[in-house]
Amino acid sequence: MNPPAGAPDHPVRARRARTGTAAKTSAASTFALVFGVAALICVLTAVLSVVGLVLGIVGVVLGVVGLRMTRRPGVTGRGVAVGGLVLSVLAVVLALVAAAGVTTVINNQSAVNRLESQVQDLRENLSN
Repeated sequence: MNPPAGAPDHPVRARRARTGTAAKTSAASTFALVFGVAALICVLTAVLSVVGLVLGIVGVVLGVVGLRMTRRPGVTGRGVAVGGLVLSVLAVVLALVAAAGVTTVINNQSAVNRLESQVQDLRENLSN
């Protein structure tokens, strides 16, 4: 199917034709993706869940800013912003679930007693 007369045949060329310059990817979108990936990696390591939570929140903010910036003519990166936003939200949710799990275990006295006994058994086995 051919585009209508006078319409560009490619989306990037369409933006270039409207603005007169090449389209630029939003920096906020790119940083949202970077922060989203970093946050997800940190949360999945479990030790750095708190760092992942902070990075995820920053990624969410940057993702929203990136989506808003892509509305401007000559600015691209909507898919990058959406990807960063999804990864950041996923990282925040996983970090909150991990925090809730740790809090539940710590507040459960029988679970704490089991952990203490296992640590004590490990210490005894290492001493031998």
